[in-house]
Amino acid sequence: MKELTISTAAGVFDACAAGPPDGRPVLLLHGFPQTGLAWRRQMAALAARGFLVVAPDQRGYSPGVRPRRPGDYRMSLLVDDVVAITEELGWPAFDLAGHDWGGAVAWWTAHAHPGRVRTLTAVSTPHPGALAAALRTDEDQRGRSRYMIDWRETPATEERMLAHDARELRALYAGKVPQDGVEAYVRRLSRPGALTAALNWYRAGRPDGAIGAVQVPTLYVWSTRDSAFGPVPARETERWVDGPYRFETLQGVSHWIPEEAPDTLSRLLLEHLAAHGGHGTAVDAPSADFPER
Repeated sequence: MKELTISTAAGVFDACAAGPPDGRPVLLLHGFPQTGLAWRRQMAALAARGFLVVAPDQRGYSPGVRPRRPGDYRMSLLVDDVVAITEELGWPAFDLAGHDWGGAVAWWTAHAHPGRVRTLTAVSTPHPGALAAALRTDEDQRGRSRYMIDWRETPATEERMLAHDARELRALYAGKVPQDGVEAYVRRLSRPGALTAALNWYRAGRPDGAIGAVQVPTLYVWSTRDSAFGPVPARETERWVDGPYRFETLQGVSHWIPEEAPDTLSRLLLEHLAAHGGHGTAVDAPSADFPER
């Protein structure tokens, strides 16, 4: 795995990459409060099978793309970042996976750009339409989502999270993320402005648009001990996919699937990619030389 930078009109994204330059391209999107490092086990597994995998640190997490206004983190701009990154990489088509907020961006990107997204893998995060419906009708999901109101409306959230050696921030990982990963995330988010930028994803307001059913082949992986997303939106997500759909439930696993159940997720992801386009041989993927950091 190597580090690289990806220059776009919005700024310079930090990223890590693995796999052969002519491999079938896969983009992996992290969530809060993590970085592209969250996918390291999946990157190794996919690269070993010949895929070219890139995991960027998304808007606000990359110092080179860290606007101050919450409005600069609205969903349409996050989707534009995905398009800009893949265009800079020279990928006319790609497989897309996302976890947590990265999963939300992946859903919206697959809906907006079905001609470019070959397959979608959503980890933890249900389809936004299924989640919105659950927030209207399901008390369990409303309870699970109340933390977002606090984070949006409390100006001192970042101060509280970083106090006492980031005790509250560390607690979010619930002992399910490897300690070296926790330390890496805390170091990154403790830098000036970094945690505010990450929280601006919550403060950006409602998406500036509407989302319908996704047409691309979709794998959705949900876990029974996810504290953020309950069973109602998880089950209802199937109604929001018109293409081939596979739903996998991981029993006894928390929200942090990529790091708590890395081998299982890697296997499911590889099966999904193999079912829709073969293995890691190049598909619409020109060779690329990456500028390393």
